[in-house]
Amino acid sequence: MKIMKFGGTSVGRPERMAQVKDLVTRDNEPTIVVLSALSGTTNALVSIGDAMASGEKEKAKQLIDTLSAHYSQFINDLLKKESVKAKAIHTINEHFDFLYIILKISFNDALNKDILAQGELMSTKLFSFYLEEMGVDHVLLPALDFMSIDSNDEPQVSVIKSKITKSLEHHPGKSLFITQGYICRNAKKEVDNLKRGGSDYSASLIAAAVNASVCEIWTDIDGMHNNDPRVVKSTRPIEQLSFEEAAELAYFGAKILHPASIWPAQQYNIPVKLLNTMQPDAKGTLIVKDAEGEGVKAVAAKDGIVMLKIKSSRMLLAYGFLRKIFEVFEKYKTSIDMITTSEVAVSVTIDNTLHLDQIAKELQPLGELEVIVDQTIVSVVGNKLTQHDNLMTKMFDALCDIPVNMISFGGSLHNVSILIPTTHKNESLKVLNKGLFGLD
Repeated sequence: MKIMKFGGTSVGRPERMAQVKDLVTRDNEPTIVVLSALSGTTNALVSIGDAMASGEKEKAKQLIDTLSAHYSQFINDLLKKESVKAKAIHTINEHFDFLYIILKISFNDALNKDILAQGELMSTKLFSFYLEEMGVDHVLLPALDFMSIDSNDEPQVSVIKSKITKSLEHHPGKSLFITQGYICRNAKKEVDNLKRGGSDYSASLIAAAVNASVCEIWTDIDGMHNNDPRVVKSTRPIEQLSFEEAAELAYFGAKILHPASIWPAQQYNIPVKLLNTMQPDAKGTLIVKDAEGEGVKAVAAKDGIVMLKIKSSRMLLAYGFLRKIFEVFEKYKTSIDMITTSEVAVSVTIDNTLHLDQIAKELQPLGELEVIVDQTIVSVVGNKLTQHDNLMTKMFDALCDIPVNMISFGGSLHNVSILIPTTHKNESLKVLNKGLFGLD
């Protein structure tokens, strides 16, 4: 069995939904199709929830009206048979009835998660109606029946495996299943979600749970590229990456894949393919256990970084000093991206600033604190990086005119990272593209 996940842009227009139908039916291997919400829907639902949270019910109603009109037009363009179209309209109207009902009741976080779930529920039902019209035998498999997280908001593959196995057993002889990405149930059995990159995460978890032959992630770009194509003109797709390389790239800025979606496939050794819905015959990127070749593969950049420097000649060499620093970040559940130390200072970076003020307040007694905002981590990723091609020389020659605030290497053979002011990000990506790959 294989898993095929399609993002919002892949199903965001009726003609693209038709392309997805062609892709999921072009071979006979049993398949579970994981769909995101139609492009733009999740953002609209977030805005509706935000308006409700701030008491702006008229604004929320206008947003619901706009989204409802979009879905009405989508159904009209997607479906031609009146009998199927009537069922689709009735079903989608039920979801919008729910959204209108929330205007009359008290708003809370649990209700907001119900709101956010509507996108995936509607996209999968619309795709199911389209398959019905096209005469494609399939089963709509509700993700809320099997996708779950525990009291720590962590999914457990063994639990998902047990539940999805029971769901599949109810449909003997069927080979095509459609389900939702992103949504799940929490430990209280309430509707919840897998946060950012949730549909990719769903696909990887399902692939691990059913021991899939492959987990295909279909987007609107032909695989992971060696640099950011939004910034650099000359980029190229990478044919093969190891799980470690892909995880580094995803974590440090490659937008095509969320880092959380790597580990289930990696843990259960399920190959992952990144493919392009608009160019289905392109090779894309294959992610597997072992790296292909050595040396640099790609450059990625992660914005929104804050650097905190704690300087204390009195305390740094004292026993337990670093532990005290890390305990502050642990207390506020804030992950550290990079860390460097000298004899008199420790510098760390974070990308979650939710508790920055509290963290800064608790770090100040430990030494002189400097907080530097608007930073970007630029990472060079590959395999056995420093052992080939004079990488470090090429890298720092290229960056000779860029102000570098931190350098991190040694924690992984797959990554060399630098911290720079965000104003220099685009320039850095371009000079590294030329210096490391010989591309303009």
